[in-house]
Amino acid sequence: MRRPFLHGVKGLSIRRLQHRLWSGYLLFAVLMVLVGCRAPQRSSHTLVFLIQSSPANLDPRIGTDEASEHIDELLFDGLVDRGAHYRFTPALATSWQQPNPLTLVFHLRAGVRFSNGRPMTARDVVWSIDSMRNGAVISPKAAAYNSVASVQATGPLTVVFHLRHPDNFLLTNLSTGAFGVVPYGAGKGFWRHPVGTGPFRFVSQRIDQDVLIERNPYSWSVKPKIARVRFAVVPDAITMALELEKGSADVEINSLPMDVLPVLVRRPNLRVDDAAGTDVQYLAFNLRDPLLKHVRVRQAIACAINRPLIIRTLLGGHAQPAVSLLPPDHWAWTGDVPRYTYDPARADRLLDEAGYKRGPDGMRFHLTMTTSNDEETRLLAAVFQQQLAKVGIALSIRSYEFATFYSDVTHGAFQMYSLKWVGGNEQPDIFSYVFSTASFPPDGANRSYYSNPHLDALLTDAAQSESMARRRTDYVQVQQILARDLPSINLWYRNTVVVYNRRLTHVVPSPSGSYRFLETAQFAGN
Repeated sequence: MRRPFLHGVKGLSIRRLQHRLWSGYLLFAVLMVLVGCRAPQRSSHTLVFLIQSSPANLDPRIGTDEASEHIDELLFDGLVDRGAHYRFTPALATSWQQPNPLTLVFHLRAGVRFSNGRPMTARDVVWSIDSMRNGAVISPKAAAYNSVASVQATGPLTVVFHLRHPDNFLLTNLSTGAFGVVPYGAGKGFWRHPVGTGPFRFVSQRIDQDVLIERNPYSWSVKPKIARVRFAVVPDAITMALELEKGSADVEINSLPMDVLPVLVRRPNLRVDDAAGTDVQYLAFNLRDPLLKHVRVRQAIACAINRPLIIRTLLGGHAQPAVSLLPPDHWAWTGDVPRYTYDPARADRLLDEAGYKRGPDGMRFHLTMTTSNDEETRLLAAVFQQQLAKVGIALSIRSYEFATFYSDVTHGAFQMYSLKWVGGNEQPDIFSYVFSTASFPPDGANRSYYSNPHLDALLTDAAQSESMARRRTDYVQVQQILARDLPSINLWYRNTVVVYNRRLTHVVPSPSGSYRFLETAQFAGN
């Protein structure tokens, strides 16, 4: 029987929560002084990259958690890549044509080999798609290919997609990060030793300990300067920071609480780079729950959360408020949506209108938020707990190891949870993947079980329309509906913050927080 970590901070203010956090980092600062500045001798060939949790599944057809997708981007390639301004560029396909709205033809790059030396051909591409569509692997990404009627290899380097209906987002769903070509015949156990065509190749994985990858000698694209990367799983933030300070680790990205950054930036052996990000932190609801199925309850929760205060305090200002899943500079983004600024009085009115009056103890009802055991996530949940209590909602927090937490989320075993959308929210098909009725798990990521026929129709029209103006009109309406119905709350875009040892050079953070800077990073002097 699994045992969650139970946490309660009833009665604590944000200031006291900050004090508790800062007390931990004061201890951290003292420990750093005791450790000293002399870095241990390190291999000039292996980079140690700290991550908070093990990747759930390194099969690119299955893994959708942050660690899985970021590591998979290094091991696998899509048919196309996404460059600046979300435009598509060649990857495994050197070119593609669409002779009519229902046909898409890809011409593959010659001479590409998998990391085991086997040639990559059109047959592998067909299998990568069909294995998700025919159930050879149970994939949460399968719904992304519902428009595909069939895929054919018409030659060793030619793949033809025949569509049931036009699909403007098929290229997105065939791009690196969203999709990866696997060898023909790769089945359910492929995750144990994945084989791809990316710049790195898989070596080993020890669950909750580490993942080891190395330079792929058969890489068709970049030749990484770093020979090996060890992704070390370190769930505890203070331990992670100490490893960086000692020099026993080289880099982390978006894993440390913002409050520790002012301490690390003063260390002579470390560098902290901060760039605007596109990752969206969100709070999701289970709409099958008898309390959370009421829209006024969800709207009240949105009004009870003081996002500006959280951004200013817990995040140290390293984030921007979000009103959509899309980045603000995206062609389909709109800010013309219903907004729920911090307003406890409005939250009280909404809850009263929903029929949930305060009881003798001042509480209206009880909810539970499920989290991973990551310290920053638990602290965020504790802040939610304190803020919701002000409007009469008693919130309990249950924290699990990430694998257990994520399994509960994907199986609908939650009332509320918070995660980030990483990278995938840079294209508007994220709305179909997360909110369409066809995307209930395991066919997609509609974990809230939200269903709205009008929204489904808008998404279908946007996916099939050839008019960019019409597609934008559809997506504006989609964002307005979601902001009204609130199956989830878009909280903020978190900045991409990379902390790394100064022996590393050519580290260029991406807005999505991906690990692809490892393709060009190198050790100083090498």
